[in-house]
Amino acid sequence: MATTIMAGCAQTPADQIAPRQDTVRLCNGNGCADVPRNTATFQGEPGDPEAERRLQALAELAEQDPRAAYDLGLRLLRGDGVTRDSYQAIQWMRKAGDRGHTEAQYALGRLYLLGFEEMGSDPAEAEAWLSLAAAANYKDADKLLAEAQAAKQDEQRLYRIREAYRKSWGAWYTGYPYYWIWAPSGWYLR
Repeated sequence: MATTIMAGCAQTPADQIAPRQDTVRLCNGNGCADVPRNTATFQGEPGDPEAERRLQALAELAEQDPRAAYDLGLRLLRGDGVTRDSYQAIQWMRKAGDRGHTEAQYALGRLYLLGFEEMGSDPAEAEAWLSLAAAANYKDADKLLAEAQAAKQDEQRLYRIREAYRKSWGAWYTGYPYYWIWAPSGWYLR
């Protein structure tokens, strides 16, 4: 007969070494492991009372800690234990970014530069967030900032072209005749 021994997350000297930045240490009844940071960690389905309790606790923590606001934003973007909600995700990311969280600032810069789901690209907003991340020397923020500035210039140039066309054409649609005309007996084709 085999005996199963449940070990906790005892810290050995090798375990005491800080995990790499791209991993996070997760422990469960079977032990501990370093897993990629993008691993889904909110077990349970959206609407599950336990998942809702954890989400509420994280939201309360997020009001005080920008790292928790960033995490909540990521969970909402990914649908990790919660219903995906890009609007709320961006709101939480903005709360984190407004409080100086550079990863959130960089993430917002990327989201606004590329556009996301129903949200189109906004190079000016991307430039603002990426400027904050670049000022904090966040990796690759300078590169993306240059792209945002170029996209902003392109957007402004295209806007000027569209405005010039609008003004030169006037109300172009006023010169086109209708095919159908209303009369007391109903619509008729000219």
